Amino acid sequence: MTYKLGVIAGDGIGPEVVGEALKVIDAAGIETERTYFALGAERYLDSGEVLPEDTLEELRRLDAVLLGAVGDPRVPPGVLERGLLLKLRFELDLFVNLRPVKL
Repeated sequence: MTYKLGVIAGDGIGPEVVGEALKVIDAAGIETERTYFALGAERYLDSGEVLPEDTLEELRRLDAVLLGAVGDPRVPPGVLERGLLLKLRFELDLFVNLRPVKL
């Protein structure tokens, strides 16, 4: 089975982390059809948009979304958190924000 995967690298360390996560997906033999989205601080700074409605509709049609990190000191606090992270969680009916755990 091939999964439709949305990839949002984001900002800061996000692209590096997402790149490594994609390597893990490939090594695990998971077949994906990837769609890359330029969302994060740079998009906001360039266009004033955080998460356009047409992009949200595209994301709804995917099986999964891999999101890196978002944030930039040039963006006012709360803009990306509310406009991207929280909007994705509520609009896509997500209920888990899994954080790293040490055992």
